[in-house]
Amino acid sequence: MSTTDRLSRADVEEFGRELDRIRDEVLASLGEDDARYIRRVIAAQRRLEVAGRALLFASWLPPAWLAGTTALATAKILENMEIGHNVLHGQWDWMRDPKIHSTTWEFDMASPARQWIHSHNVVHHTWTNVLGKDRDLGYTLLRVSPEQRWHPVYVLQPFYNALLAMFFEYGIALYDLEVERVPSGEKTAGEVLTQLRAIAAKVGRQVAKDYVVFPLLAGPAFVPVLLGDLTANLARNVWAHTVIFCGHFPDGAEVFTEDRLENETRGEWYVRQLTGSCDIEGGRLLHLMTGNLSHQIEHHLFPDLPSNRYAAIAPRVRELCRRFDLPYNSGSFARQVGSVYRRVLRMALPGPARPEPEPVPARTLRSVV
Repeated sequence: MSTTDRLSRADVEEFGRELDRIRDEVLASLGEDDARYIRRVIAAQRRLEVAGRALLFASWLPPAWLAGTTALATAKILENMEIGHNVLHGQWDWMRDPKIHSTTWEFDMASPARQWIHSHNVVHHTWTNVLGKDRDLGYTLLRVSPEQRWHPVYVLQPFYNALLAMFFEYGIALYDLEVERVPSGEKTAGEVLTQLRAIAAKVGRQVAKDYVVFPLLAGPAFVPVLLGDLTANLARNVWAHTVIFCGHFPDGAEVFTEDRLENETRGEWYVRQLTGSCDIEGGRLLHLMTGNLSHQIEHHLFPDLPSNRYAAIAPRVRELCRRFDLPYNSGSFARQVGSVYRRVLRMALPGPARPEPEPVPARTLRSVV
């Protein structure tokens, strides 16, 4: 049973109106402090990348290699998570700055930005956790819900999930091709080839930069620089994979069937986003390094609001959930990571993860406040 079924229609729509009010308040208050925030983050990320690459050039000294690799990995994580992901969501388009805009930004990742925007912003955020619609539900590779039909290939998913984590950017790029739609005629082979050429061009530039140009510029430090760049990219991929999985697949995240979409209202969309997402608790550094996707619930409710606002929004959303007797799935980083990997292991085997909960009668707002 979906959480939406536990509330009256009036309560669901009132919940939606309350969230709309929060969104409108934030939009009306955006200003110079917010613009200063994203510009500071971009400046810090670029300084970290320069420092990391400079230290790697002196990597015949082990401390320099370690410091350089750490700085470069941190820069890549910031660029991917707090900057690229959020800029491409249009969170900073209100600034009217052509250099920090969803139509011009190209992030340091294998996926071309335009392809990623379609698969992530349009498909995933519209059809969050809907079987057959949201391709991010297991990334068409993993079984993460008992509602997904089991196949013997899933027995190996703990192993290929580990490989996916290490090469996450390439997995996402190939996943964006949607090749499974070709046999049904929903997509042509020509469209796939056009996308594949764009991916190949982007990957070629990224590989040339990290694994050819900078190592060659380092001269005798070619191998240490190459290894430092490789390590930084692997660290960024594993971190992004971990954060994204913790936001979508811990225990308690609901999955929906397509019939739930019939005549879906704004309030019902909000409830689906809420119950299909999970937060990670932590301090400011954790939130920054996750691109504020530690506030995955708030991000799915308000994907186009600037990420620096999520921390202030979160207590208000949590209070609304308490008022309307709705779940708010939040836990420590260790708890959410453990929950995700337990689920990956459980879903590798046939059968449901647990019995379906008993139906709960619909309630009105008056009964829970």
